[in-house]
Amino acid sequence: MESEYRMPPKPENTEGAMRTLGIELEFASEDGLQLAELVNRLFEGKIDRIDPHLFKIRDTPLGTFTIELDTQYVHWKKPESAESDWMDELLPKELFDDLIEALGDVMKYVVPYELVTPPIPLDRLPECDRLLAELRKLKLKGTDEGFFYAFGMHLNPEVAEQNHVWILDVLRAYLLVADWLHEQMGIDLARKLSPYIRACPEPYILKVLQPKYQPDEETFIRDYVKFNDTRNRELDLFPLLSHINEPLMQKLVTDDLTKPRPTFHLRLPDCRLNDPDWSISHHWNLWVQVEELADDKARLEAMSLAYIQHADKLFKGKWAQKIPEFLNR
Repeated sequence: MESEYRMPPKPENTEGAMRTLGIELEFASEDGLQLAELVNRLFEGKIDRIDPHLFKIRDTPLGTFTIELDTQYVHWKKPESAESDWMDELLPKELFDDLIEALGDVMKYVVPYELVTPPIPLDRLPECDRLLAELRKLKLKGTDEGFFYAFGMHLNPEVAEQNHVWILDVLRAYLLVADWLHEQMGIDLARKLSPYIRACPEPYILKVLQPKYQPDEETFIRDYVKFNDTRNRELDLFPLLSHINEPLMQKLVTDDLTKPRPTFHLRLPDCRLNDPDWSISHHWNLWVQVEELADDKARLEAMSLAYIQHADKLFKGKWAQKIPEFLNR
């Protein structure tokens, strides 16, 4: 298992601070409190039980960790207002809470628990290996232990530059190597069938890879939303675009779940905690190769033109087979 976390070409943000990475792990578990106690033991914080299936581990040296059953239906709270009096008569608060807890106890067998880390400075990422090792000891179920376990890992790398020009180059680089990344990750069948594992539509890919495509910020955002009117993308830019131009995104997108933040949101296909060869560092290092390609303007343009030519061929073969030729230059 890899343990080295490589640094990207731009390890610092525009303020000169070390960039951060937020990590989200999905897996099957029967005990959220046990998970919270594990994280608290490793990172020495304070457990805050929000509800039976939602825990915050606060005041750790890294920040706040969250553990929750990944469905909004078990975290719903009764409104505390005069209008809720009639609800109290029909369903007292204690009974309501018991019903929500029981619902969560049933749903944890079909939906995953999610462990969300705080933004971790890149030079402290090796601390994630200790967390992963302890989670494995709990014998949690990962993606490949059930046909319908479409569990994944999400990476939220803080951007190096909060401008659309750099973001566009990273997006281009990702789209160019996505097929190769899928092979390196060994995507599980359940994830291949999942709506979350989708690259951008081919017309959009061909549009943004054109060297003459040099949009201003508003045009870039409008084009992205026009061709990607969903968050179900491998590389989801909605939170990032909302951060750099929230008024425009509010006009274009009605998704209330989008929270502005200066990070990419990369949905990775698997979370195989039971596999000793599966690691966070492996997937992070693949992302670093994306940023390395984005940072090499000449190589990025050459690869973009090669992709456009490849897409125009009638008998084109597999693009993924041509990617290492560019990455190894």
